[in-house]
Amino acid sequence: MQAMHAPKSTPVPLLSASGLRKTVPGGRVLFSGLELAVAPGEFLAIMGESGAGKSALLNLLAGLDSADEGTITIQGQALDRLGDDERTRLRRRAIGFVFQAFHLLPHLTLAQNVALPLALLGANASSALDRARHMLGDVGLVDRDDDYPRELSGGELQRVAIARALVHAPPLILADEPTGNLDPETAAGILELFSAQIRLSGASVVLVTHSRIAAAVADRTWLLTSSGLAPA
Repeated sequence: MQAMHAPKSTPVPLLSASGLRKTVPGGRVLFSGLELAVAPGEFLAIMGESGAGKSALLNLLAGLDSADEGTITIQGQALDRLGDDERTRLRRRAIGFVFQAFHLLPHLTLAQNVALPLALLGANASSALDRARHMLGDVGLVDRDDDYPRELSGGELQRVAIARALVHAPPLILADEPTGNLDPETAAGILELFSAQIRLSGASVVLVTHSRIAAAVADRTWLLTSSGLAPA
């Protein structure tokens, strides 16, 4: 008798968006009918020209802004059904951010900056700093724990930002032009480091960029236009 095989199940997306529409003051449509699904562990790049709405899309995916239409779901939770406090808790737990401008706090040491997501989640201060020091070592900044952001180069600042994004092991990383402020040689090193650390963590990533070089580290690349997303 021939063995019966159960059909393969489709992985449930970690992040999904359906029917997203976003306009800006004046009525210009950034995008409409946007559909998106990111599987656990998948690295997605979204390209588009300046002003195409890449950062606006990231803000929607993070729950920092609301779409005119459509729904966004993270780990099975629809953002539009969550109150402000619930959305904040989900964002702190489930999302890590990497920004073009780094957004480190100048009055905190590097270890304190990296430990901040853990502190916001209520972690013990000592254990949070230990974890932060470990992450700084992972991104090549051993023994720089007590330095301040003003003492670092742009490439080093982005290494700290990557460590901060990953320190609390979030399932989702959102990255907004993370190499946009760096020279080409430094940017290439940061992209290599970022990709390696992401693979180690197993996180899903949505990276928005105008750079094909940056997008090349992703599993797949989409182009953002006013009519939504299409393969690049």
